[in-house]
Amino acid sequence: MPRSDADHLRRRELHEAASGMAGPRLLPWTTEDGRPCYLSTDGEGYISTLADGIETVQLGMGQELLEYARGILTPGVKAQSAVEYRWLACRLAEALSDALRVAESRGERIPAPQEEGEPANASLLGGQGER
Repeated sequence: MPRSDADHLRRRELHEAASGMAGPRLLPWTTEDGRPCYLSTDGEGYISTLADGIETVQLGMGQELLEYARGILTPGVKAQSAVEYRWLACRLAEALSDALRVAESRGERIPAPQEEGEPANASLLGGQGER
């Protein structure tokens, strides 16, 4: 019986956990049908670098869009048409979606905090600490 995508992802997660690798990275783009894309990586390589660059562009575009929105929403500025406000709302929603995906991806890659009293290098030594 062929394995499902979820089975493959779970097997990869188990392998990576056993080998000490980080889990799959959420990429800053989706499939054509809107499903999330993941990359099994150590954080280096062409696709990771490409994803880092795209995240930077997405966040930069979001910042520019926010500045534009603040400018046209300032009191006393000439009102825009309904079509222009709708365009702005759609672009802001896209930028927010991108920013949330970037935040989720980066949040998943933040190491878990150390327990109090645990030596800083405990994770490198398999939790044994210095002896």
